[in-house]
Amino acid sequence: MTSAPRVIVVGSGIAGLTVALHAAASGCRVTVVTKDVLEHANTRYAQGGIAGVMFADDRVEDHIHDTLVAGAGLGDEAAVRVLATEGPERIRELVALGVAFDRDEHGEFRKGLEAAHSYPRILHSGGDATGTEIERALVAAVRATAATVIEHAFLVDLVVEVGRVCGIRILRDARDGHAGTPDELRADAVVLATGGIGELFAHSTNPAVATGDGIAAAIRAGAAVADLEFVQFHPTVLAAGDAFLVSEAVRGEGATLIDEDGHRFVFDDHPDGELAPRDVVARAIARVMRQQDGRPVLLDATAIPATDADARAAWLRERFPTIDNAMRERGLDWARVPVPVTPAAHYLMGGIVTDLEGRSSLPGLYAVGETARTGVHGANRLASNSLLEGAVFGARAGDAIATDAASGLWPTSARDGNEPTAKSAAENLGGVRAAFSRAALQDLMWENASLVRDEEGLSRAARVIADWRAQARSPQTEREYEDENLLLVAEQVVAAARARTVSAGAHFRRDAELAVVS
Repeated sequence: MTSAPRVIVVGSGIAGLTVALHAAASGCRVTVVTKDVLEHANTRYAQGGIAGVMFADDRVEDHIHDTLVAGAGLGDEAAVRVLATEGPERIRELVALGVAFDRDEHGEFRKGLEAAHSYPRILHSGGDATGTEIERALVAAVRATAATVIEHAFLVDLVVEVGRVCGIRILRDARDGHAGTPDELRADAVVLATGGIGELFAHSTNPAVATGDGIAAAIRAGAAVADLEFVQFHPTVLAAGDAFLVSEAVRGEGATLIDEDGHRFVFDDHPDGELAPRDVVARAIARVMRQQDGRPVLLDATAIPATDADARAAWLRERFPTIDNAMRERGLDWARVPVPVTPAAHYLMGGIVTDLEGRSSLPGLYAVGETARTGVHGANRLASNSLLEGAVFGARAGDAIATDAASGLWPTSARDGNEPTAKSAAENLGGVRAAFSRAALQDLMWENASLVRDEEGLSRAARVIADWRAQARSPQTEREYEDENLLLVAEQVVAAARARTVSAGAHFRRDAELAVVS
């Protein structure tokens, strides 16, 4: 290939923007397509930090070990080793782009501890505004390149010809109620960086744009997907006003979780208490909420040491300014009174199966970030590894595309996916004829396919989803395309959860013994 390869990146979070920067630096002609404005991506909402071995007394092997343990033994060790080994360089790259990570009085990076880490290797920016700062720096860097940016463009589908992905179809100026004929954009390679599937559940930390569009498009095109049953639920989302995530770093600083009687209940489930892996903490909260007739548990920041409540309030305001502001907006004085929290869908560990350079099973199609299943997270993501994954594998994909294009071979991932197949809509629906709405789908998934699952509930969800898909009409508007994507991904999440009959990490089956994984 003599001319510069044309690359379309769909999505504008840390993974997609890192691909764009590296692909542009490798001589590719890059177009970034985003559903909203360039700045609006999941990355922007990341309060927690980015994990990396940036201190002399930390070790890469320890980061690898912590990641594999958190993943319930199902992580891909080769991918985890890439993540931990290349992570520090990607963090230094972010610093060079202008990301201002918090530093102490000596000018050294300030250390942060989060759940399941054996060392305080988490870097933050602005206390709890890490994602916002990273997104700001990356957006500025991409706008400084020759990359074309197309905003308010909804991904309708991939263009596949002779078994190879060679473009995308988009609905421009995508808005609720806006209908039109999709446009076609051609490219030598397409990178999907469209985030996760948070809108599939009644309670979610994700922005409303997280409707699984890239994963759904890849499934329709025939790309391999895997591990869709592994959905991480963040333990602590405010149960007052609109959903708002309270970073795990708050517990890392000493906040505790208590029930209505003041009992620190997570130690009943795990010796690490509030700093146990997220799936353990989330299920412990769900257990106590059931015992409390559904009422939320309490996050007690008054347990953070301070000379008095005023000093604690000042410290919380400085350390967690975004969270503190959200508390105040909701009339909560968390320096003095415990606040109500519940779990919520947070992060998808599965997705489009890729190799270590982001290649999918379809020639010309790459996937990065939460849209991809690199194998890094196994059954449960280690805290603050998500931003790192986006940076590390985004860079790898961006670097690989120009080489792949020059070879003319367009290599693909040879890695296997579990690829469960959803049961047909012809399956006995048992008279199901519930009317579809997105809220009804979210409630169905929350009730039957969230923190705790069993065959009875999953089977019920499969029947209802099959019925809804059978009734579906051809989409015309962005909202209708999103609903189609959510139904398709929901079908595959439920199928994957039914296929994995043992518990592992974030996938917990109440009707099975916990899998023993070595």
